[in-house]
Order: sequence, then C-alpha cells, then structure tokens
Amino acid sequence: MSTVVSDEPTSPQITEKPSALVDEAPAVNPVVTSAEYVYNKYHIVQLNPIGIAAAAEHIQRDIERTAYSPCTWRTHPLHLLPPEVYARDDPRTKATLDWIFLVSSLNFSFWSDRAARERFGVAWRRGWADERRTVHTGYWSLVAALDRALETGRPVIDPRVYSSMTDEDVQVLFAQAPNCQEGIPLPAERAEIMRENGNILCTFFGGSFQGFMDEFQRAYDGRGTALQMVQMVVDTFPSFRDEVWADGRQICFWKRAQILVAEIWAAFHPLPEAKEAHPFFPQGIHQLTMFADYRVPQILHHLNILTYPPALEAVLRSGNDIAYGSPIEMSIRAASILAVEAIRDRIPGISSVLVDFFLWDLAKRVEAGEEVVEGIATQNVLPAHRTRSIWY
Repeated sequence: MSTVVSDEPTSPQITEKPSALVDEAPAVNPVVTSAEYVYNKYHIVQLNPIGIAAAAEHIQRDIERTAYSPCTWRTHPLHLLPPEVYARDDPRTKATLDWIFLVSSLNFSFWSDRAARERFGVAWRRGWADERRTVHTGYWSLVAALDRALETGRPVIDPRVYSSMTDEDVQVLFAQAPNCQEGIPLPAERAEIMRENGNILCTFFGGSFQGFMDEFQRAYDGRGTALQMVQMVVDTFPSFRDEVWADGRQICFWKRAQILVAEIWAAFHPLPEAKEAHPFFPQGIHQLTMFADYRVPQILHHLNILTYPPALEAVLRSGNDIAYGSPIEMSIRAASILAVEAIRDRIPGISSVLVDFFLWDLAKRVEAGEEVVEGIATQNVLPAHRTRSIWY
C-alpha cells in the first residue's frame, strides 16, 4: 500500500472486483518458506535448541495449568463478543466480524518513546462489564477507542461510516487521555486504511465484513481453510500485504492478515462442551504461523529461545529505529516465526496461533511486572525492536 498524506481525505477509486478470490492457497504457508529463506540468508538472529526445548515444556505446563485455549479469547474484558452458539443472523455475529476486521486493519505500531504516563493512551472503562475507569495503552488503546465510540452509539465499526471518515474524524475517534503527551502513531495512515478498506467492503461485499466472509464460504463451498482465507484477505486488501522483496524473491510475513483470521477463529470457537464444528474453519488453523510483530520476539528472546549477536543487542538498547525490510528487521521476524513453529512441534495438539496468543499475553504481564518467569533459564528483557510501519 502506498501511503498518501494530504490535506484532504483520500478515497480509493475502486473499479473492479479484486481478482483471484478462489485461487488455491499453497499447501505450505509461504510465511514459513519466507522465514526459512531469510533465516538462512542473513544468519543474524539464531534459534537456541536448548532454550526451545526448555521453553516448550514451560509453555506446555502453563497452558495446561491455566486451561489456556481458544476460548480464552472471550475472557478479555475489552473484546466484543459474538453469541456463544454461532448464529449467522444474530446481530452480534455481524458486529463482532466488523469489529475484528477494523481492529485487525489498524493493529500496528503502538510503541512509544514516552514514559508510561505520557505515551498515547485512551481513557475508558476497564471492560464492557467493569465501570471502573483506566487509561489503556499499546494495542488495548486501539480496542478501547473503538469500544468507547460504540458505547456512545457511534457505529464506527460500520464500513459505510469509516469509509468516509476524514483525518479529523479519525483524530477525534482516537482522542488521547488528558495526561498523554502524544497522539496515536501514524494517524494519517490509519485514516487512509479505514477509507480504503471501508470502500472495498462497501463496493464489493455489501458494506460489511460479514459479506466478505459469506463470499469466502461461497467461493470454497464452506470448506475453505484458514490459509485460503489469509490469501483472500491479502489479495483483496492492499493494506494487509505485508511483503518485501529480497534478491528478487518475495518475502511474506502477513502478520495482520493471519491475526485477522486467527481472531475470527478464536472469537467463534465452539465452547468446550459444544459438539458443532467451527462455523468458518472446520479444518482448524494449523497452517498459520505466529504473527511476527515486535512484542513476541521480545519475549522469545527473554525465554532464551532466540539468541541475538552483541551488535544487535546494542542496537536495541540504543533505541534506534530499524527499517522495515532491512536484514536485521527481517531476521528478527523470520527467526520468531521458526521459533514458534519449533515450539509447536514439541507440544502435542497445539497450533502456532495459540502459542502466539499465549506468548503475547505473557509478554504483557512480564512488561507490567505482574509475572516473573521462573523454572527455566532466561535472558534480560531487552527493548523491543523499533520499526515504525503499518505492517505491525
């Protein structure tokens, strides 16, 4: 996606339906083959087999101890929830799909140079069922801003609404808490993505992400895989094409496209006592990888799964930005993908998606000082790598 910044809002002129919606997705996720290529080419970040083995046992114990599962998604207090039993015509189904799509469209770049009390944050209640007020930062600031608007009756998750939002409308939507010394990062890019994605949904999918899901199920006769949906998302929405070129080779990371599919999988996952199959992904999501961002690599290094050379550690401690698509940036993401694949292979019956969800939640608890990892060798927590982009 090309980023256009101007005084006037930009609305893409869409003249034809995105093509290749029913192309077969490859048998192997290209994110895996891309990660293998980058890892072997640059040899910057390394996998630690001893750390992987120890961490896999630790993660498996914690997942079993806490009964961590896809249904844990429903316990996050800020999540908008679908009905417990899937019903296509229940208004909560459409609302949840639209909510997840908009959140995934804007789920990028929340790191800050500011102190915790000064960084961008959104003041709202602690959750839909909790009236106490707090300031949400990081990823949760995005979620809280959308929830806050919905609570006041503003239908901001409706593509027909956000497809015509101005830059000023978006600034109001993401108004920061009084003590914050900065606004949301990349506001113009977020506004452009909202207009572009909203216009695509309104032009071709009946003005909702549920319309996109209906097309996905029709195209694959109700038997589409999670990877096929990722491919359809990437083919349809330019802002989800998290891809670079290295030596004439296309490198796919697809962070936000994969997490969009994974969030739908988790949100609509049948409850443990249910007998029905998943309404969208009856074959599961085993083909998907982790979502290569900046938070999960940080916890993977802390758990002694990834090894960084001294020069990279110095870059991270310096706080210098790392360019998107640079060898260092791609190496961190590629090694993270392969590390989670290796962890998954050591834990029976688990997916890389669930490992990612677990690690991201763990990283946030460690960052907040709510948990200390014990029982395995760890490394000092390094700053997360700083890459300012729309891709993660």
